[in-house]
Amino acid sequence: MALLAVARLLLAAASLAAARAAGEAYYNASACRPSVPCGGSVEVHYPFFLASADMAIDADGYTAHSYCGYPGMAVACDGGRATLWLEDSNYTVLAIDYDKHTVTVADADVLDGGGCPRVKHNVSVPVETWLNLSTTANDDLAFYFGCVFTAATAPPPPIPPINCSGFPKRDGVSYVAALNDVPPKALWPRACKEVVVAPVLKELLLGSDDGYLLRLNSDGYGKLLERGFQLTWDPSAGPCFLCEDSGGQCSYNQSGEFIGCLCSDGRVRNPACELKTKPRKIALTIVMTCLYIRKRRPYKMTSSSRLLKYTASGGTPRSRGSTDDTESGSVHSPHTHHFTYEELEEATDSFSDAMEIGDGGFGTVYKGHLRDGRVVAVKRLYNNSCRRVEQFLNEAAILSRLRHPNLVLFYGCTSSRSRELLLVYEFVPNGTVADHLHGHRAAERALPWPLRLSVAVEAAAALAYLHAVEPPIVHRDVKTTNILLDAGFHVKVADFGLSRLFPLDVTHVSTAPQGTPGYVDPEYHQCYQLTDRSDVYSFGVVLVELISSKPAVDVTRDRSEINLAAMAVNKIRQCQLEKLVDLGLGYGSDEATRKAMTMVAELAFRCLQQNGEMRPPIKEVFDALRSIQEGGFAKEKKEDALVASRFPNTVHAPWDSMSTTTSVSSQ
Repeated sequence: MALLAVARLLLAAASLAAARAAGEAYYNASACRPSVPCGGSVEVHYPFFLASADMAIDADGYTAHSYCGYPGMAVACDGGRATLWLEDSNYTVLAIDYDKHTVTVADADVLDGGGCPRVKHNVSVPVETWLNLSTTANDDLAFYFGCVFTAATAPPPPIPPINCSGFPKRDGVSYVAALNDVPPKALWPRACKEVVVAPVLKELLLGSDDGYLLRLNSDGYGKLLERGFQLTWDPSAGPCFLCEDSGGQCSYNQSGEFIGCLCSDGRVRNPACELKTKPRKIALTIVMTCLYIRKRRPYKMTSSSRLLKYTASGGTPRSRGSTDDTESGSVHSPHTHHFTYEELEEATDSFSDAMEIGDGGFGTVYKGHLRDGRVVAVKRLYNNSCRRVEQFLNEAAILSRLRHPNLVLFYGCTSSRSRELLLVYEFVPNGTVADHLHGHRAAERALPWPLRLSVAVEAAAALAYLHAVEPPIVHRDVKTTNILLDAGFHVKVADFGLSRLFPLDVTHVSTAPQGTPGYVDPEYHQCYQLTDRSDVYSFGVVLVELISSKPAVDVTRDRSEINLAAMAVNKIRQCQLEKLVDLGLGYGSDEATRKAMTMVAELAFRCLQQNGEMRPPIKEVFDALRSIQEGGFAKEKKEDALVASRFPNTVHAPWDSMSTTTSVSSQ
């Protein structure tokens, strides 16, 4: 069914492409020059492009600004260097191998830092770029800065401190080591103020005659960092294969959207340069390609299963910025039930399209019926990316430790010996909060103000539980699409793929920013420091969505109001709450509702402070919301038992579901 919809969409796109071709679109062919020397020995050409090479495509009275190359692969030639941007950081391009589809880069700060460079941040590869960190060519160096040891925490004997003048002793002792040489459960890194992980070339770290590994604490680590690390790109990904196969080059706009195929005659065609074939034949070709990819999906999944075995056994390096086993874990927890592949295949009717209920960034979710009568959601990984396998493992490891009435219930997964990695959850039938606020179910108006306030209370309770367990857990992807609603409209917080087990006695963890635009803590994004207040910021956005019925990001709004958090802070500061809230909730007609919504808006304002230290802890947010609810502003009271035992000291505390309705994650 999903494939049929894709076929119709592609047929329409092909017809539109033919129509546009009839009107002829043109571009300046000089913008796709064969090769441009940049930064000494680096030659820049497609799929890379010069950052200054913006061009205009003209067709039938409209002009589209675009570039000739893949998204996120702009190179700037400045000061004798070729520079590539990853998020907000600059990296110097050392070499590009167009045949092997690899590019070697080094942190520009490191190259300018002398013999003892100070690594300032983790490497963060934007999701919109076509570049990925190489999992085969790179290994990780872990830097531990500002370590102050006590009698209870001894320094690591085998790892000597960094012996460089650039690291003053008054700030504590600093260490560097190959990440895999630090035991995942080591306690001493908790005595360090900051942990940063930097990729380096594996062959130089482990197999070089230069002995960098033996000289890490002196000049060895600087030499390694100067040699850089490797990124890769996949030319078969995305919509470019038809275009490039026809001799053209792909063009994208500044938002990363595919514009068309740039042909050698100066024309722009879609999807490929050769348009002698009828549009329906083009569409048929695309659909057949989709069918081919669909048939290949089981093979990809089998590859993912092999990755699972490799990752679960410790073969894959731990996630960046992790000082212990906090971001990836084995699914072989004593709390995890293992299903057989055949059992879940039967439950989902052989993973039929009719049972598909969601298709996320790295997996498809199917509704299933187990032999014992339970209705479940089965998440199926279909991309053989190590990063995505680790996220699957992380979600299984986190959820196997937790039990709370407002967290989605994790039933188990397949074992590492299974042909595929499958995760099994309870079925949550009422969709996501986002669906009801501004999605396809918004017209039902099924969430009046009392229910929205209950949603806020229960979601805050779930997060407060996560932050209170030992070790604490930071969700890192709090948003309305990850807050599910069961049959009784009770909250089930879901999707723990990005979550972190937080080390004790540490104020923050340095890690590459991850999350969803519109919800990511700006301090985390700018400073690479994740704290529990990062979840508080994201929850502040959720509170604003609940009172406004507006999405977190909406490009159709005025430029200053695209980001809902910025819009809310501005409206609240100017005492213009009536221009923010959903008036259909009773803000203007019911005094109690108006007071409650105003108090929630003020609480959201506190959560959305730029400085994380100015935000309240989530327990305080929960208490405030509960107080608002109990103050007579909510028209329905929830069970008092919800509050009494919300905050245990261990993640293994027993919980009983507050709803007897069997539910599924449609994440």
